[in-house]
Amino acid sequence: MTSSPSPPGYLAPVSHHPSGVVPRTPPRGPQALLHCCHPEPALAVTVFVTALAVAAGHGPAGAAAVGAAVLAGQLSVGWCNDAADARRDTACGRTDKPVAEGRLSVRAVAVAAWTALVLCVPLSVLSGPGAAAAHLTGVAAGWAYNLRLKHTLLSPLPYAVGFASLPVFVTLGLPRPAWPAWWAVAAGALLGVGAHLVNVLPDIEDDLATGVRGLPQSLGRTACRWLAPLVMLAAVGVVVAGPPGPAGAGGLCLAVVAGAVAATGTARAAGRGDRWPFRAAMAVAGLAVGRLVWAGAGLV
Repeated sequence: MTSSPSPPGYLAPVSHHPSGVVPRTPPRGPQALLHCCHPEPALAVTVFVTALAVAAGHGPAGAAAVGAAVLAGQLSVGWCNDAADARRDTACGRTDKPVAEGRLSVRAVAVAAWTALVLCVPLSVLSGPGAAAAHLTGVAAGWAYNLRLKHTLLSPLPYAVGFASLPVFVTLGLPRPAWPAWWAVAAGALLGVGAHLVNVLPDIEDDLATGVRGLPQSLGRTACRWLAPLVMLAAVGVVVAGPPGPAGAGGLCLAVVAGAVAATGTARAAGRGDRWPFRAAMAVAGLAVGRLVWAGAGLV
């Protein structure tokens, strides 16, 4: 059977895989389910928050509890995202989405999302009621984004709340609970907004074609390409200037390197599907995260 010709103006699907290449053997079964959870960002956030917990003063058991809770929360949000976006991803011909390719049912992904969410509750409570409330608020924000807010101009808000809740989760779960320093929460919120922008950037055309009108889609590709690294740079500025005392040579060097990386990524952007803005923004975010971890006990 021959395929029907593509309609005028049709844009062939492009790979959204981090490597920019569609895997030759599409994953199925458990491997496909793992692929649906957005494993790279889920693992990155889990490692970052666990390292932050250790640096802030959690013992091995406490840090492990923090990491397990964060991982469960990230898995629930990732699976929820793919279940909620199944129809749109199918319409866009997403070759990196197992549900869109028919290799996994929406029901299977939704069950996985709810299971991870249920597990997230007791795992969060292991760090104490206050810490659990902070973390579950962030996870709820992620679900709210997937199910509703991604379609509105408030789309950055769940990301800001979700990332800002992580240092709160860490410090309220310490043996002597305390609120984190303002700059740690502000940096988390900025990193969240930046993550939202770079996450949406490769998919803006597909989102607009399927009716998604969040803030990045309303701003357009060019604005987001410039805004994403600037927001990440603002996060770096907060973690450098926020702690008491002089920033020192290390802080100033960090700011200069972050600025150079952001400028390079933005300058090399070539258009749709280009990964340089994403890579640059993630590198700048990594510098900000490293500075947060370095601060450690200074978070409270």
